[in-house]
Amino acid sequence: MKRSAAILLVAGVALLSLSAAAHAQSADLVLCDRVAADPADPDKPQDVQGVSAIAKSDVATAIKFCKTASGASRRALYQLGRAYAADGQTAEALATYRKAADKGSTSAMVELGVAHGTGSGVAKDPDAARKLFERAAQAGNPRGVTNLAAISGGGSGTPANPAQARAQLAKAAEANVAEAQFQLAMMMADGEGGQKDEAGARALLEKAAAQNHVEALVWAGSFAQRGVGGPEDSAKAKAYFIKAAALGNEDAKAALKRIECPYVLKDKRGQVMTNLCF
Repeated sequence: MKRSAAILLVAGVALLSLSAAAHAQSADLVLCDRVAADPADPDKPQDVQGVSAIAKSDVATAIKFCKTASGASRRALYQLGRAYAADGQTAEALATYRKAADKGSTSAMVELGVAHGTGSGVAKDPDAARKLFERAAQAGNPRGVTNLAAISGGGSGTPANPAQARAQLAKAAEANVAEAQFQLAMMMADGEGGQKDEAGARALLEKAAAQNHVEALVWAGSFAQRGVGGPEDSAKAKAYFIKAAALGNEDAKAALKRIECPYVLKDKRGQVMTNLCF
Protein backbone atom coordinates (compact mmCIF):
# COMPACT_ATOMS: atom_id res chain seq x y z
CA MET A 1 0.00 0.00 0.00
CA LYS A 2 2.84 2.40 0.86
CA ARG A 3 4.54 1.72 -2.48
CA SER A 4 1.28 2.27 -4.41
CA ALA A 5 0.75 5.56 -2.64
CA ALA A 6 4.30 6.62 -3.47
CA ILE A 7 3.80 5.73 -7.15
CA LEU A 8 0.56 7.72 -7.25
CA LEU A 9 2.30 10.66 -5.57
CA VAL A 10 5.14 10.60 -8.10
CA ALA A 11 2.67 10.34 -10.96
CA GLY A 12 0.71 13.27 -9.58
CA VAL A 13 3.86 15.40 -9.30
CA ALA A 14 4.81 14.48 -12.87
CA LEU A 15 1.39 15.53 -14.15
CA LEU A 16 1.61 18.81 -12.27
CA SER A 17 5.06 19.43 -13.74
CA LEU A 18 3.79 18.76 -17.26
CA SER A 19 0.83 21.06 -16.65
CA ALA A 20 3.10 23.82 -15.35
CA ALA A 21 5.42 23.43 -18.35
CA ALA A 22 2.50 23.62 -20.77
CA HIS A 23 1.21 26.72 -18.99
CA ALA A 24 4.64 28.35 -19.09
CA GLN A 25 4.96 27.65 -22.80
CA SER A 26 1.49 29.05 -23.36
CA ALA A 27 2.45 32.21 -21.47
CA ASP A 28 5.57 32.55 -23.62
CA LEU A 29 3.47 32.33 -26.77
CA VAL A 30 1.00 34.89 -25.42
CA LEU A 31 3.83 37.34 -24.78
CA CYS A 32 5.41 36.55 -28.15
CA ASP A 33 2.07 37.25 -29.85
CA ARG A 34 1.58 40.47 -27.93
CA VAL A 35 4.77 42.12 -29.15
CA ALA A 36 5.57 40.35 -32.42
CA ALA A 37 2.45 38.91 -34.10
CA ASP A 38 1.97 39.89 -37.74
CA PRO A 39 -1.56 41.26 -38.39
CA ALA A 40 -1.52 39.69 -41.88
CA ASP A 41 -0.31 36.23 -40.79
CA PRO A 42 -2.99 33.59 -41.54
CA ASP A 43 -1.67 31.58 -38.57
CA LYS A 44 -2.54 34.41 -36.18
CA PRO A 45 -5.62 33.79 -33.99
CA GLN A 46 -8.45 36.27 -34.47
CA ASP A 47 -8.20 37.51 -30.88
CA VAL A 48 -4.57 38.57 -31.40
CA GLN A 49 -4.33 42.06 -32.91
CA GLY A 50 -0.69 41.98 -34.00
CA VAL A 51 1.69 44.84 -34.79
CA SER A 52 2.68 46.07 -38.23
CA ALA A 53 6.22 46.65 -36.96
CA ILE A 54 7.86 45.46 -33.76
CA ALA A 55 8.67 48.42 -31.54
CA LYS A 56 12.36 48.93 -30.72
CA SER A 57 11.57 48.73 -27.04
CA ASP A 58 9.92 45.32 -27.56
CA VAL A 59 12.60 43.63 -29.68
CA ALA A 60 14.51 42.00 -26.79
CA THR A 61 11.25 40.81 -25.25
CA ALA A 62 10.10 39.41 -28.58
CA ILE A 63 13.35 37.50 -29.13
CA LYS A 64 13.28 36.07 -25.60
CA PHE A 65 9.70 34.83 -25.53
CA CYS A 66 9.34 33.90 -29.20
CA LYS A 67 12.52 31.83 -29.01
CA THR A 68 11.12 29.89 -26.05
CA ALA A 69 7.73 29.39 -27.71
CA SER A 70 9.15 28.56 -31.16
CA GLY A 71 9.87 24.94 -30.31
CA ALA A 72 6.16 24.12 -30.31
CA SER A 73 4.73 26.85 -32.54
CA ARG A 74 5.57 27.69 -36.14
CA ARG A 75 3.81 31.02 -35.63
CA ALA A 76 6.24 31.86 -32.83
CA LEU A 77 9.12 30.73 -35.05
CA TYR A 78 8.01 33.12 -37.79
CA GLN A 79 7.58 35.89 -35.22
CA LEU A 80 11.08 35.19 -33.93
CA GLY A 81 12.28 35.83 -37.49
CA ARG A 82 10.41 39.15 -37.43
CA ALA A 83 12.10 40.04 -34.14
CA TYR A 84 15.55 39.26 -35.52
CA ALA A 85 14.78 41.35 -38.61
CA ALA A 86 13.64 44.25 -36.42
CA ASP A 87 16.92 43.94 -34.51
CA GLY A 88 18.95 44.15 -37.71
CA GLN A 89 20.06 40.51 -37.47
CA THR A 90 19.31 39.73 -41.11
CA ALA A 91 21.14 36.40 -41.33
CA GLU A 92 19.41 35.09 -38.19
CA ALA A 93 16.06 36.34 -39.47
CA LEU A 94 16.41 34.57 -42.82
CA ALA A 95 17.58 31.34 -41.18
CA THR A 96 14.59 31.45 -38.85
CA TYR A 97 12.19 32.19 -41.70
CA ARG A 98 13.55 29.12 -43.53
CA LYS A 99 12.86 26.93 -40.51
CA ALA A 100 9.36 28.37 -40.18
CA ALA A 101 8.69 27.94 -43.92
CA ASP A 102 9.80 24.30 -43.67
CA LYS A 103 7.15 23.88 -40.97
CA GLY A 104 4.52 25.36 -43.27
CA SER A 105 4.45 29.05 -42.30
CA THR A 106 3.21 30.81 -45.42
CA SER A 107 4.12 34.21 -43.98
CA ALA A 108 7.72 33.04 -43.63
CA MET A 109 7.60 31.94 -47.28
CA VAL A 110 6.50 35.43 -48.24
CA GLU A 111 9.34 37.06 -46.26
CA LEU A 112 11.88 34.76 -47.88
CA GLY A 113 10.35 35.54 -51.27
CA VAL A 114 10.70 39.26 -50.65
CA ALA A 115 14.34 38.75 -49.63
CA HIS A 116 15.10 36.83 -52.83
CA GLY A 117 13.11 39.26 -54.94
CA THR A 118 14.94 42.30 -53.60
CA GLY A 119 18.33 40.75 -52.83
CA SER A 120 18.06 41.67 -49.15
CA GLY A 121 20.54 39.50 -47.25
CA VAL A 122 20.68 36.93 -50.06
CA ALA A 123 21.54 36.89 -53.75
CA LYS A 124 18.76 38.36 -55.86
CA ASP A 125 16.85 35.46 -57.39
CA PRO A 126 13.44 36.27 -58.99
CA ASP A 127 12.81 32.59 -59.78
CA ALA A 128 13.29 31.59 -56.14
CA ALA A 129 11.04 34.49 -55.10
CA ARG A 130 8.33 33.40 -57.53
CA LYS A 131 8.41 29.80 -56.27
CA LEU A 132 8.09 30.94 -52.66
CA PHE A 133 5.20 33.26 -53.48
CA GLU A 134 3.52 30.45 -55.42
CA ARG A 135 3.78 28.10 -52.42
CA ALA A 136 2.31 30.74 -50.15
CA ALA A 137 -0.42 31.66 -52.64
CA GLN A 138 -1.43 28.05 -53.19
CA ALA A 139 -1.81 27.70 -49.42
CA GLY A 140 -4.12 30.74 -49.42
CA ASN A 141 -1.79 33.42 -48.07
CA PRO A 142 -3.12 36.74 -49.42
CA ARG A 143 0.30 38.42 -49.46
CA GLY A 144 1.59 35.44 -51.39
CA VAL A 145 -1.15 36.04 -53.94
CA THR A 146 -0.52 39.78 -54.24
CA ASN A 147 3.27 39.46 -54.34
CA LEU A 148 3.01 36.74 -56.96
CA ALA A 149 0.75 39.07 -58.92
CA ALA A 150 3.32 41.85 -58.69
CA ILE A 151 6.28 39.71 -59.74
CA SER A 152 4.30 38.00 -62.51
CA GLY A 153 2.92 41.28 -63.77
CA GLY A 154 6.36 42.80 -64.21
CA GLY A 155 5.97 44.92 -61.10
CA SER A 156 2.69 46.46 -62.25
CA GLY A 157 0.73 44.79 -59.48
CA THR A 158 -1.70 43.39 -62.05
CA PRO A 159 -1.94 39.60 -61.79
CA ALA A 160 -0.89 37.64 -64.85
CA ASN A 161 -3.98 35.54 -64.14
CA PRO A 162 -6.54 37.71 -62.27
CA ALA A 163 -9.14 34.92 -62.17
CA GLN A 164 -6.68 32.58 -60.48
CA ALA A 165 -5.60 35.27 -58.03
CA ARG A 166 -9.24 35.95 -57.19
CA ALA A 167 -9.91 32.25 -56.61
CA GLN A 168 -6.88 31.95 -54.33
CA LEU A 169 -7.95 34.99 -52.34
CA ALA A 170 -11.48 33.57 -52.07
CA LYS A 171 -10.08 30.42 -50.47
CA ALA A 172 -8.25 32.44 -47.84
CA ALA A 173 -11.23 34.77 -47.35
CA GLU A 174 -13.45 31.79 -46.56
CA ALA A 175 -11.01 30.95 -43.76
CA ASN A 176 -11.75 34.45 -42.36
CA VAL A 177 -8.31 35.88 -43.17
CA ALA A 178 -8.84 39.64 -43.00
CA GLU A 179 -6.15 40.59 -45.51
CA ALA A 180 -7.59 38.14 -48.06
CA GLN A 181 -11.08 39.52 -47.51
CA PHE A 182 -9.79 43.03 -48.12
CA GLN A 183 -7.80 42.13 -51.25
CA LEU A 184 -10.68 40.11 -52.68
CA ALA A 185 -13.11 42.96 -51.96
CA MET A 186 -10.93 45.33 -53.98
CA MET A 187 -10.88 42.92 -56.93
CA MET A 188 -14.65 42.41 -56.74
CA ALA A 189 -15.32 46.15 -56.54
CA ASP A 190 -13.24 46.71 -59.69
CA GLY A 191 -14.51 43.63 -61.52
CA GLU A 192 -10.95 42.30 -61.73
CA GLY A 193 -10.66 38.58 -62.39
CA GLY A 194 -14.41 38.08 -62.50
CA GLN A 195 -17.80 39.75 -62.28
CA LYS A 196 -18.03 43.16 -60.63
CA ASP A 197 -19.84 42.79 -57.32
CA GLU A 198 -19.97 45.91 -55.17
CA ALA A 199 -22.43 44.40 -52.68
CA GLY A 200 -20.18 41.37 -52.21
CA ALA A 201 -17.17 43.65 -51.90
CA ARG A 202 -18.88 45.70 -49.20
CA ALA A 203 -19.80 42.58 -47.24
CA LEU A 204 -16.18 41.39 -47.35
CA LEU A 205 -14.88 44.79 -46.29
CA GLU A 206 -17.21 44.72 -43.32
CA LYS A 207 -15.97 41.25 -42.34
CA ALA A 208 -12.36 42.39 -42.52
CA ALA A 209 -13.21 45.62 -40.67
CA ALA A 210 -14.72 43.54 -37.86
CA GLN A 211 -11.21 42.15 -37.39
CA ASN A 212 -9.76 45.70 -37.22
CA HIS A 213 -8.08 45.52 -40.62
CA VAL A 214 -7.21 49.21 -40.96
CA GLU A 215 -7.54 49.58 -44.75
CA ALA A 216 -10.79 47.61 -44.70
CA LEU A 217 -12.14 49.96 -42.02
CA VAL A 218 -11.36 52.97 -44.22
CA TRP A 219 -12.88 51.44 -47.34
CA ALA A 220 -15.93 50.12 -45.48
CA GLY A 221 -16.46 53.65 -44.21
CA SER A 222 -16.10 55.04 -47.72
CA PHE A 223 -18.57 52.51 -49.15
CA ALA A 224 -21.10 53.28 -46.40
CA GLN A 225 -20.62 57.02 -46.83
CA ARG A 226 -21.14 56.91 -50.61
CA GLY A 227 -23.76 54.17 -50.66
CA VAL A 228 -21.60 51.76 -52.69
CA GLY A 229 -22.85 48.18 -52.61
CA GLY A 230 -25.69 49.09 -50.27
CA PRO A 231 -27.52 51.99 -48.66
CA GLU A 232 -25.82 55.18 -47.55
CA ASP A 233 -25.17 55.10 -43.81
CA SER A 234 -23.33 58.14 -42.48
CA ALA A 235 -23.41 56.91 -38.88
CA LYS A 236 -21.81 53.61 -39.81
CA ALA A 237 -19.26 55.36 -42.03
CA LYS A 238 -18.24 57.64 -39.17
CA ALA A 239 -17.91 54.67 -36.80
CA TYR A 240 -15.56 52.92 -39.24
CA PHE A 241 -13.47 56.07 -39.69
CA ILE A 242 -13.23 56.56 -35.92
CA LYS A 243 -11.92 53.00 -35.44
CA ALA A 244 -9.39 53.37 -38.25
CA ALA A 245 -8.26 56.77 -36.97
CA ALA A 246 -7.74 55.29 -33.51
CA LEU A 247 -5.39 52.78 -35.15
CA GLY A 248 -3.40 55.66 -36.62
CA ASN A 249 -4.72 55.78 -40.19
CA GLU A 250 -4.28 59.24 -41.69
CA ASP A 251 -6.91 58.79 -44.42
CA ALA A 252 -9.50 58.03 -41.73
CA LYS A 253 -8.47 61.11 -39.76
CA ALA A 254 -8.89 63.21 -42.89
CA ALA A 255 -12.30 61.66 -43.56
CA LEU A 256 -13.44 62.50 -40.04
CA LYS A 257 -12.25 66.07 -40.49
CA ARG A 258 -14.29 66.35 -43.70
CA ILE A 259 -17.35 65.04 -41.85
CA GLU A 260 -16.95 67.44 -38.93
CA CYS A 261 -15.80 70.36 -41.09
CA PRO A 262 -17.48 70.01 -44.49
CA TYR A 263 -16.75 73.52 -45.76
CA VAL A 264 -13.58 73.70 -47.82
CA LEU A 265 -11.46 76.75 -48.60
CA LYS A 266 -9.45 76.60 -51.83
CA ASP A 267 -6.79 78.85 -53.29
CA LYS A 268 -6.84 80.39 -56.79
CA ARG A 269 -5.47 77.18 -58.28
CA GLY A 270 -8.27 75.16 -56.75
CA GLN A 271 -6.05 73.46 -54.17
CA VAL A 272 -7.58 72.78 -50.76
CA MET A 273 -6.22 75.12 -48.11
CA THR A 274 -8.28 74.14 -45.10
CA ASN A 275 -11.63 72.86 -43.83
CA LEU A 276 -13.98 75.17 -41.95
CA CYS A 277 -15.95 74.05 -38.91
CA PHE A 278 -19.14 75.75 -37.73
